[in-house]
Amino acid sequence: MKVIGAGLPRTATTTLMIALEQLGFAPCYHMRDLLADLPSGLPLWEAVADGKPDWERIFGGAQSTCDWPSARYWRALIDYYPGAKVILTVRDPDAWVASMRQTVWGMFFGDSVIHYVNRARAVLDDHWRRYLALFTRMNWEPDTGVFPGDTFSDPVLAGAMRKWNDEVTRAVPAERLLVWDPREGWDPLWRFLEAKVPDQPLPWVNDTVSFREGIIGGALTSLNGWWDQRERPEGGLHGARLS
Repeated sequence: MKVIGAGLPRTATTTLMIALEQLGFAPCYHMRDLLADLPSGLPLWEAVADGKPDWERIFGGAQSTCDWPSARYWRALIDYYPGAKVILTVRDPDAWVASMRQTVWGMFFGDSVIHYVNRARAVLDDHWRRYLALFTRMNWEPDTGVFPGDTFSDPVLAGAMRKWNDEVTRAVPAERLLVWDPREGWDPLWRFLEAKVPDQPLPWVNDTVSFREGIIGGALTSLNGWWDQRERPEGGLHGARLS
């Protein structure tokens, strides 16, 4: 492991993942890896949440990692991989809160489609239920979550972001740390990592619309699969004819 991403979700961590791989630090372990194989990944990350991490099994041959769930445990990772450099992705707090409301936060709270379809999927899909339970432990529970307090309050949620960033910058030695706003482009990244200058533009991926498309679409696929396999009645509600 050569690079550890310590930035919160919705701070261009998918952009960072692709950038790291283009800079030669592939593969980069990312949320995509857990979502691609929940049956294998969930037990490993549930063990991490229980205080029994097996980092070698989780990361395998990865040369870098960023995004949740790995960034949630940046303190443990910087000790386990003392030679790795650390990148803290940052973003304007107000823009971050607005993005969280429609994506990560909205999956768990609020009166929204993304919330309700995810809860419905959890009823049908035990792996999704465990996924939501794991991320509740990591993010929202008072004693274990990184976003304590009234997260319905924008100032409180923004304050949690500031606290997180302050803790990272205080704890990681300056020579190991890059605080990176993606609007700064490639230069800080390749210089910090002593990598070859890329010959292509910095990728910009996983915006709010793309996130919602993936999460809501996955939930609807699960729900539609259940609906297609249901026991079909001969008549509809109150005896109405089925179309």
